[in-house]
Amino acid sequence: MKGALVDSNVALDVFLNDPTWADWSESILEEYTLLTHLCINPIIYSEISIGFERIEELETAVSKVGFQMIEIPKEALFLAGKAFLKYKKRKGIKISPLPDFYIGAQAAVLDFDLITRDATRYRTYFPTVRLISPGH
Repeated sequence: MKGALVDSNVALDVFLNDPTWADWSESILEEYTLLTHLCINPIIYSEISIGFERIEELETAVSKVGFQMIEIPKEALFLAGKAFLKYKKRKGIKISPLPDFYIGAQAAVLDFDLITRDATRYRTYFPTVRLISPGH
C-alpha cells in the first residue's frame, strides 16, 4: 500500500492544537488514515520534536496518531541535493529550506502523497508529488 508523508506543520497543528489549523489538519489525517499509511521520516520527527519537552511525550503522540517512521532512501537524498542546488541557482532566500527538499524528494521517489500546508516549494521543485493541502 502506498503511503502519505505528513509534513511537520500538519503534525504540529494537531499536537499543539493550533487555533487556526488544528481542525483542518485533524480532519485530513483522519481521512487519510483510512486510505493509506501516514508516515514521517527522521527529518519530520526532528522538526516535530520542538513541540515536546521529553522524547517519551513525542513517542506517545506519534504512536497515538499512528505515524509510521520510514527511512529516506538514497535516491531521495540524491534528488533532494539536486533540487536544492536548483533552488540556490534561482537565488532561493529561505535560510534553512533543506529539510523541505528531503521531504519532497522522498515523496517523489516513493510515489507518496504529501500532506502539507506549505505547498509552494514542493509544487515548484517536485511537480510529480500529489500535494494534499488546504484549498486543493
